[in-house]
Amino acid sequence: MMKRFFRATLLIIVAILFLLGAGWYGYTHRPAPESIHQVLFEGVTYTRDVRSEPRPLVIHVIAVDLSAPEVEFLVTPGDPDRNQPLLARKTSRFLDEFGLQVAVNGDFFTPWHSNSPIDYEPHAGDPVDVWGFASSRGVIYSQAEKTGATLYISEDNRPSFHEPIGEVFNAISGNPMILEEGEVAIDLQAHAYHSTLHPRTVVALDADATRLIILLVDGRQPNYSEGVTMAELAGILREYGAYSALNLDGGGSTTLAIEGESGEPVLLNSPIDNRIPGRERPVANHLGIFAHRIDSAAENRAGD
Repeated sequence: MMKRFFRATLLIIVAILFLLGAGWYGYTHRPAPESIHQVLFEGVTYTRDVRSEPRPLVIHVIAVDLSAPEVEFLVTPGDPDRNQPLLARKTSRFLDEFGLQVAVNGDFFTPWHSNSPIDYEPHAGDPVDVWGFASSRGVIYSQAEKTGATLYISEDNRPSFHEPIGEVFNAISGNPMILEEGEVAIDLQAHAYHSTLHPRTVVALDADATRLIILLVDGRQPNYSEGVTMAELAGILREYGAYSALNLDGGGSTTLAIEGESGEPVLLNSPIDNRIPGRERPVANHLGIFAHRIDSAAENRAGD
């Protein structure tokens, strides 16, 4: 009887170790996707840039032509009469709820902790607040004045950092500015957050502010995409034509979603909340884009 018990126990231990080993192998040996460049919507292009140097990296770039017809922006609406003006949402939920075509996570926020898959906050629907200045379609719901900067987008799609053009319409904040007038704007070694590898989310403008660039780098995923430092991020931004750039909340918040062909939310990047690839984190606010869907049949006929 005892021999059977020990044999059964040993088999269970071996099975558990095998499953753990298989899970760890799968976690550290995910195949890299292919690099692609495509038009997603009218005026909106997407590039997935897959690199093996200086380490495995998967970079995502959304470029928005601000003069394209029907391109509009939405920052997550908030209630200025509440101390915590927002309810936490996943980025894909924000996209789906407001009928957007593209959405990305936004400002740093509070409260937040992430100790394990069952010990974290906020949960979806929890009240939260952002660190920086925020406005959605003219409704200012955060006046926070902490170290950082703000991207303003006017009602007629004129973007600017630091000061709005005309009345405040949409505004979302982050920290720090990475590029100003084409030059690196921060001390790249001033903080461990700058010099260590992390997933990153950035909003940027080209030199004449006619193109909005959203750039994300996946990270914390061994042999798939391991993240970048701020210095590396500045170099990548310049490669994609950024002239001024603002760092948004990164790490486990880094998420990029688009509307799929059937209207469902589709994640373009690989979020990494609680060290779980593909797990989305509920965050406070987001930047969303409305854009005209291209009629692929008409496009194909035009190319015949």
